[in-house]
Amino acid sequence: MTRVLVLGANGKLARNTTRILLEKTDVALTLYLRRASRIGNPAPQRVSIVEGDVLDQKTLTATMRDQNVVYANLAGDMARQARAIIDAMHTAGVKRLIFISSMGIYGEVPGERYRSVLDPYRDSAALIEQSDLDYTILRPGWFINDDDVDYQITQKGEPFRGHDVSLNSLSDLIVKLATTPGLHNRSSLGVSRSDPLS
Repeated sequence: MTRVLVLGANGKLARNTTRILLEKTDVALTLYLRRASRIGNPAPQRVSIVEGDVLDQKTLTATMRDQNVVYANLAGDMARQARAIIDAMHTAGVKRLIFISSMGIYGEVPGERYRSVLDPYRDSAALIEQSDLDYTILRPGWFINDDDVDYQITQKGEPFRGHDVSLNSLSDLIVKLATTPGLHNRSSLGVSRSDPLS
């Protein structure tokens, strides 16, 4: 059974992805968040909950042991968090990382200038790209509440297409990445709603 560790498990995208992982796969989940009381256990036979900060190296490393995939959905001091994740994964012997960033970190959105608000996303992505992990960085557009699963992917170095993406679309891609060995390893992917003109 694949074991997936969800960092930042109380985030909107993380909660949606947890739901879909439980509905559509047989993975075992560990939900990691700073205040465990904020979420209930949706499936006690398959889900464990750990209270901890990503910057707490001891707790993070201990939680990573025996995991197959780390899925990080974080905010705040993302460069420090990325360093902590990389170090803990090395210590625990885990290679697969799915990391949520943001569109625009490479100045790849046509018609939009790079803004300093993206610095934490850019800096954390750079650290991950310099690591030896089997990472996939996801650079989604703005989240929209749409039930449809409809998205397109752009590679690093390509112009970002579109501007928004549904939570269900992004969760669908995360589930595929978590359960398909080798899929988009060492890639940074822009993710947006499919362009009807393309």
